Amino acid sequence: MPERVVALDDPRLALYRAVGDAELARAHNVFVAEGRLVVRRVLESGRFLVRSVLVNEAAERDLSASLARLDSSIPVLSCRTEDFTHITGFNMHRGCLALVERPPESAVTDIIADAVRVVVLDGITNADNVGGVFRNAAAFGADAVVLSPDGCDPLYRKAIRTSMAAVLAVPFARSRDWPTDVQQVRDAGFTLVALTPGEGAEPLDAFARRAEGLRLALVLGAEGSGVTPAVASVADVAVRIPMRRSVDSLNVVVAAGIAMHRLFAIRS
Repeated sequence: MPERVVALDDPRLALYRAVGDAELARAHNVFVAEGRLVVRRVLESGRFLVRSVLVNEAAERDLSASLARLDSSIPVLSCRTEDFTHITGFNMHRGCLALVERPPESAVTDIIADAVRVVVLDGITNADNVGGVFRNAAAFGADAVVLSPDGCDPLYRKAIRTSMAAVLAVPFARSRDWPTDVQQVRDAGFTLVALTPGEGAEPLDAFARRAEGLRLALVLGAEGSGVTPAVASVADVAVRIPMRRSVDSLNVVVAAGIAMHRLFAIRS
């Protein structure tokens, strides 16, 4: 049974008061799961070690079956909806948070070993974009995601929420040696496909018609700057999504979804 929070200075709430500090969470080796959908997936996956859960009464009722699976030693705390704002400093209207131990980091070589379709994120720092790309990756069958060292942490709570918890399901690894790790993906037998709006790039459909049977790594760059020159220099092919000349580019999440649907659906 959840334990009712009586005092907002309860020491068990210390990390909940700092949910906006991603670096503090990392220092404590945890990530923050936010919202009932994400927390339910964490609780039911069996892959993650939950440190504690904080819920309001509505979330407590909705998640009762999932919460019952937790070991009795894991604190499940209950508070009023309005207390979330006082505790976290945010309007947590979803009424549900969990502190979850971060899984061990994976190596790039390990997650691509048996993969066929991989996404490579080159310098994408926006949490919404990273989360959105992971959601596309889950939808269109990507086997893994490789991130540059300067990219947004997929386990940042906003990225998890935007991905609809897809970052908890799609294997990923953060590179420690960029762009050498991208070259390793290529050396492992992948065709590196850099997505760009550049006119000199091959149209997406034209490339898709000759991509059958290839192990593909779709490379996506940050909005504005695009794929970095260092990564573009090792790509096998540059591919573009044809569009009206009056529009110079698409949001990276939209572009990624179009490209994954066209390229990764080959094996569906």
